[in-house]
Amino acid sequence: MKLVVSGGGTGGHVYPALMVIEALVGRRDTGLPLSSGDVLWIGSRGRIEEELVSRAGYRFVGLAAGGLRGVGPVARIRNAAQIAAGVLHAGRILRDFWPDVVLSTGGYASVSTTVAAWLRRIPVLIYLPDIEPGLAIRVQSRFAARVAVTSEASYRYFPKDKIRVTGYPVRPELYTLRQSEARQALGLAPEPQVLLAFGGSQGARSINQAVVDGLERLLPVCQIVHVTGRLDAETVAAAAGRRPAEQKARYHQHAYLHEMAHALVAADLVVARAGAAALGEFPAAGLPAILVPYPYSGQHQVPNAEYMARNGAARVLPDAELGGRLVPMVLELLQDAELLEAMRESSRSLAHPGAAEAIAEQVRSLAHRRMGSARETGGRP
Repeated sequence: MKLVVSGGGTGGHVYPALMVIEALVGRRDTGLPLSSGDVLWIGSRGRIEEELVSRAGYRFVGLAAGGLRGVGPVARIRNAAQIAAGVLHAGRILRDFWPDVVLSTGGYASVSTTVAAWLRRIPVLIYLPDIEPGLAIRVQSRFAARVAVTSEASYRYFPKDKIRVTGYPVRPELYTLRQSEARQALGLAPEPQVLLAFGGSQGARSINQAVVDGLERLLPVCQIVHVTGRLDAETVAAAAGRRPAEQKARYHQHAYLHEMAHALVAADLVVARAGAAALGEFPAAGLPAILVPYPYSGQHQVPNAEYMARNGAARVLPDAELGGRLVPMVLELLQDAELLEAMRESSRSLAHPGAAEAIAEQVRSLAHRRMGSARETGGRP
């Protein structure tokens, strides 16, 4: 079997696909063996996904692509032209690699790949990490054979005959790692409680500022693991460096943290954006959350945050209210053991430990269908 993956530009869309690849690679018992050389990733050139995919050891090919929402008319025309040109580029890549199936997790580069695959009658499986699909996924769903989703809350966006509920694939250590081991690996003390704050792979300036402004009140109560993103790293470090020595020992800043699974397991509470990863990684770690949806780019994070809050796993805090409400909310939750435990159990109830294998099974099913068609026609369908 040969697989093309076309992913979005954020870690919340890249990591699930990597977990699906891991579930497929080396599984000879299925009759469809897949090696790392049988995987090709087509994505957006110069984004974080290129770094993550290359780090995982898979071949990456970049396409030029840009969004159609939240940009001016000139940029919209230019980006639409890039997507159209990307269809031709992706078509040539698919012709040379000739996969049995394409797995897409969204992003505008994946629109080109999906359309090119449809034109060549290569089946496409979309995986939607978020609750609500963005424009790229909505367009692609018209050309896809099946759509796998994280939650039943996404049913209303797709034809019922295409949709499969699989859950969100996460790193296995989120289920197996013990909190004491995770804290030790990150250089944290066994006590007091741990607050994790981060804003995604690029960071979030408003979250960073609110955490820094609250250090005086937070550090006497908890340890903080703060993943700032690279753009704010120096500014945050300078501000945190002015804290007293006994408080600085409780503050752990990282510009980027590849060991995020350890941070999630180590934490008692997380403050974060409501990207797709919140739907899978926080439940897997049983981690209560304060979710701050990104207020721009179509506000697709709002449905994610509302889903988690509706199920008792999170509180939702608007970005504009961070400065006045974040610290009191953190202190309230950390100091109410019963409430925090109830949120922890609610979060765990949303986990899907078999998500990666469930999506991998959909990939194999579509590959079986295509290979069977090839046998019937005596070659490529």
